[in-house]
Order: sequence, then structure tokens, then C-alpha cells
Amino acid sequence: MSVDPPSSGRPTGPPSGPLSGPSEPPSGGGPPSEPPSGGGKEPEPRRPWWGSVPRVAIIATAVVAAVVLAVVLSRPDNGGTGASDGGTSTSTGEVFLQPAADTGPDEFTESTAEEKSSASPVTPSGATESAPQNAVRGVEGDAPGLYGGTRNVASCDVEKQITYFADAPDKQRAFASVAGIQPSDVPSYLRSLTPVQLRMDTRVTNHGYKDGAPTSYQAVLQAGTAVLVDDRGVPRVRCACGNPLTPPVAQQSAPKTTGDAWPGYRASNVVAVAPAPEPVDVFVMCEPDGEWFERQAGDTGKKDHKTKKPDKPSPTATVTTPPTAPTDSTSSEPPTSEPPTSDTDTSGPTTDEPPSSDTQQPPPDSDTGGDTGSDTGGGTTEQAPAS
Repeated sequence: MSVDPPSSGRPTGPPSGPLSGPSEPPSGGGPPSEPPSGGGKEPEPRRPWWGSVPRVAIIATAVVAAVVLAVVLSRPDNGGTGASDGGTSTSTGEVFLQPAADTGPDEFTESTAEEKSSASPVTPSGATESAPQNAVRGVEGDAPGLYGGTRNVASCDVEKQITYFADAPDKQRAFASVAGIQPSDVPSYLRSLTPVQLRMDTRVTNHGYKDGAPTSYQAVLQAGTAVLVDDRGVPRVRCACGNPLTPPVAQQSAPKTTGDAWPGYRASNVVAVAPAPEPVDVFVMCEPDGEWFERQAGDTGKKDHKTKKPDKPSPTATVTTPPTAPTDSTSSEPPTSEPPTSDTDTSGPTTDEPPSSDTQQPPPDSDTGGDTGSDTGGGTTEQAPAS
């Protein structure tokens, strides 16, 4: 009796030919050999080749997952960190030099700076021990002489800053998101800050405003830059552009500087402001003529009064490394098209004496400079422009 093939034309069982691999039937055609050890049990029949398809699928899935994981782990930005409130990736290792007088890119508002680089610069003492190239010199925010300005004169017009934000609610919301406050709290927040001028090149994370959202980049603000500091002495606003500032972000290697270096710039003298252990009641500040005065926290200079010169007029810096923080989707590269002007070597020791002319980094040619940006980071500081 003959059997007709299936009408569909597809096989209904395993292929008839010999198969390769462990599932191939014995060549002799006889029954399978007995297992080497006795016991009287018959060997289990071997699984046909099509029965291993689920196993193949599992293996293939595992391979794909491993490839995807390898791609993610090998991405250039993996492991980079940013400021917790909008920091940029640290993997690029670029730091933007921002002179005191420059507005810089992506400003939030017009300048509210009242003074132009009137603070007398100072070199940090201490921190002479060797350190990794990505380490920074930290100075606590309540250190006498860290900030300067003119007695009874505010370095920033806070009320003008508040007015600018009131007229630009989108920018006020973006500013609030970086500061970690509600947009309605921006006026009271700004009034709680103290206007001062930097006396050291200070490293920060600077946050600009572009396409309706905050951006961020690592920056060094030049000594003489007008800023608003919080009650722990940490810079929070750059007055020349209204940009919010946060502590700097840790670098995975020696950072490269971008933009124009100013006369006297020295990477080993850049500091980062660390929060004071306790809230600051008064800031001990230095005038351009060398006189000293005290400014109450949150005051605009109306209550300033003279004071004696501190025993240690040059703030002491300690070698530290800024903390890392999770990356943020709003981070961006330093907003400049110019290549870095120099490699920043932060491993050099700092001294109480100003750098000699043969060790100072000369300012770049005028055709190679770029705008500077500021950043706020609580770790390293590079001097920011006096705004």
C-alpha cells in the first residue's frame, strides 16, 4: 500500500538523511551500545536535533545581552560624572578659563556686576605636597581673605538680578532647577546670598542657558570676578551673566584648559571653595588698598565695618579631589570652538609668593582666545572674571 506525500509539501518529521553532531545515529545501524557501567538500565534516547531549538535561543539571547553590555561599558562617557544639579560629564577633561570682565557664553541675564575686578588677588598658602594631576586645592568658604571688594559697596546688584528673572520666567525656572529650589523662591534665595569678589582663581561648574534649558561646563573664574556666595561661602551666582554656579566636578585625568589665560594664571594656584563647617555670620574681606572689613552674610554692604588684619591673611589650601556626582542629560561640552590653549597641570605646588615671570603662563595670542565660562563646583577653583 503506497503512501502519498503530504499535500503541503513540508516534511512532517525529522529529515531522512544522516545528521552531524552528537545526535547522529550510530553508523553501524545496530542498537546503541550499553553504557560502560552496569545497572541494567536502558540508556535514555537521544533528543532529536529540533528539540534543542529552545536551548539555542537561550544561548543566542545571552550572547546578544553580553554584546550590548560590552558596548555600553565601552562608551567614551561611561563613568563620567556631573554636578548633581545639572553637571557635565567629566570624561572630556576640559576646563573653560573665564576672565573676570567677560560675560561668557549662554548667559542667563545681563550683567549685574557693580565693581570691575577691584579685589586684590592673593596666592593660597599651604598645599605644597605632591598630588595627582587631577587633584585640586581646596579652601573653606569661611577663610579670612578668600573674598574681597570695597567696603559699603556691593559687588552685585541683587535687586536688578531679581528683576531680570521676573521678566523671563523660563530662565527663572531653569535657574531654580539648577539651584534646587522652586521658581517662586528665586527672589528670596538671591537675597540670602552675599555679594563678594573672588581673590583667587576659582574652579566651579558654570551653568548657561541655551535653547530653553540649562547647560553646564567646568570653568575657572579669574580672581576679581563678582559672585554671590551662600551661607557656607560657596559661589552660587556669577554676576556678569546671572549664571548659577555649583561645585566643580571631579576629573578623571589632568584637565585641559580652553580659552584665554590671563597674565599671572597658574594652574597650581587654582582653588575650589569647600563649604564652611558651620554657617558663616560674617565674611572677613580685603579691600584693594589692603584695608580689611567684615560683611554680614546676606548683606549688600550697608552694614560693613572695618576690622583688623587677620593673623593669616592668605587662606590656606589643602589638596583635595572634588566629589563625583551622577551625570545629567542637560550637560554639554564647554561652549567654545577654540582648541584648548594649554594643558593644565594641577600637580605643581603652591606657595605664598606670587609666581615668577619665568613660570607664569603667558596669555594666548588675541586670535586664539575664546570666551570663558564659569562653573561652580565645590572642589577646584579657577579664577573667574569679575562681573
